[in-house]
Amino acid sequence: MQAGRRSHIHSARSRAVLRACALTIASLLAAPAFAAGARPPATTPALESATLEQCVTSVVQSERSATFSGEMTAVPGALRMAMRIEVQAQVRAATGFHLVNAPAWRFSDPKIKIYKYLKQVTNLSSPLEYRALVRFRWLGAKGRVIKRAQLLTAPCVQPAAPAQPPA
Repeated sequence: MQAGRRSHIHSARSRAVLRACALTIASLLAAPAFAAGARPPATTPALESATLEQCVTSVVQSERSATFSGEMTAVPGALRMAMRIEVQAQVRAATGFHLVNAPAWRFSDPKIKIYKYLKQVTNLSSPLEYRALVRFRWLGAKGRVIKRAQLLTAPCVQPAAPAQPPA
């Protein structure tokens, strides 16, 4: 009986060792292999981006502005691209943004590979936080949408004007 028990323990250990080896081999096969000194391949660049390009603060409301940009790259089958930059604002202590400006869709010329659009808003109120929701559409034959995406930009914070000392 003791010999049978030894073989059972031995086979359980063997199975555990085999499983560990199989997992190690599987992880090595799944990991990219690089030659000595070689760099890993670059990640695929994003097809779209949304950026706060500039945020100008001032005590004078007419001098406050924010510039937002969106950029998109053509995908296979896209004949045109379209973008819409919707400006949103919120009071800093509030929980949600509300729409300030939503212009019409802007369209690229046909067969453009990279399309970039800038949207500047001026005369910003304070204290508010502004951001943009950038919507992207890739259009195929007959103007059909073949891909959609949307991204938010970083916020442009317009602080409260400093309190004026009493005269």
